[in-house]
Amino acid sequence: MADFAYTAKSLNGEKRSGSLVADSKADAMQKLRAQSLYPISVTGKQTAKPRVSFVLPKRIKKEQVADLCSQLSDLLSNGVPMLESIQILAEATENPRLKESVLRIHEAVSQGDTLDVAMSKETGVFSELTLSMIRAGQEGAFLEEALQRTSHFLRKQDEMRSKIVGALTYPAILGFVGTAIVSLMVVFLVPKFQPLFDRLEQTGSALPTVTVILLGASQVMSAYGVMVLAAFAAVAYGVFRWTNTTAGRRFTDQLKLRLPLLGSIFHDSAVSRTCRVLGTMLHNGVPLLRALKISSESTGNVLLADAILRSAENVTSGDSLSKPLLASGLIPAQVMAMIRVAEESNTLDDVLIKISDRIDLRIERKLDVLVRMIEPMMLVLIGCMVMFVIVGVLMPVLDLNSSVG
Repeated sequence: MADFAYTAKSLNGEKRSGSLVADSKADAMQKLRAQSLYPISVTGKQTAKPRVSFVLPKRIKKEQVADLCSQLSDLLSNGVPMLESIQILAEATENPRLKESVLRIHEAVSQGDTLDVAMSKETGVFSELTLSMIRAGQEGAFLEEALQRTSHFLRKQDEMRSKIVGALTYPAILGFVGTAIVSLMVVFLVPKFQPLFDRLEQTGSALPTVTVILLGASQVMSAYGVMVLAAFAAVAYGVFRWTNTTAGRRFTDQLKLRLPLLGSIFHDSAVSRTCRVLGTMLHNGVPLLRALKISSESTGNVLLADAILRSAENVTSGDSLSKPLLASGLIPAQVMAMIRVAEESNTLDDVLIKISDRIDLRIERKLDVLVRMIEPMMLVLIGCMVMFVIVGVLMPVLDLNSSVG
């Protein structure tokens, strides 16, 4: 139990302040409503000096936001009032950060804000896509359906991201462990043979080129290993900062599309996301120009985003959507043909979602093939690095044995 200070309004509009004891802030608000008081603010009293805590805030996952949208849709569809639905979700939410966000949304809605306005105040929790679809659902009186479709889209997005991360996790671990093992061999194993190599050079025997390279790498890593790592970290940080600039992001997006094996996956992923966002928003009544602007922000690729914005300008001037997309060369001809037909038949929203589903299936197949290729390639690469170290160490020994024989 804790003490809470509150400010509330009575049924006749009189403002009241005071304190009460409750298990939680939600419980305190419930007690105020039971007394026919309209909560304006409820804050916990600090009875003791709080201890310093270094616990990092929990990240809000897209899956949790999707669950929130789906559950809110279910509650509203079953006739539960908006404020009560949000309160129920706040009490059922396990993520502390999301729980606080939902409580603030409840307070904002209770004070007269619409749901989308209340959600927009929670920076970094709800995407522009989610807010736009909820806004369209409220304006068109299909909020429950908009919430369900938003939930479905967020789940698809999270599922695709999970598949990509899962597919690349094992090769990444394999590469990291293999590189660490080879580095340890170069730093600690190779110097053990330095006296032998010195005696060979004193006898006039030239060391093999592989051994010379290996010794040089070992000496550099032993003497300047920390500096090399620091320089690498500095360069990586500089590149990361640069890629967040407009020019850097454009360059990296161009590079990603040209990468062997991965380029087609990045391309298909951007096209799929664009089609799904645009189709979902059009299906939920978002105006085409607004939907194009939001979908351009959700592509994950600057080049495709520019093409979509040019399409919006084209639509504004009364022309078709497909011409600038076709001119960009980023949308496959097969997809463009389906978009042109859908524009003429007024079924663009359904066709775009179907296109996205097909592309997602193709991405899954490509990822499966890529993982099957990367794993043996990583094993071969690590084997080559280990073999390089072993050959560099053993070749002088074999030369010494042959000369003695």
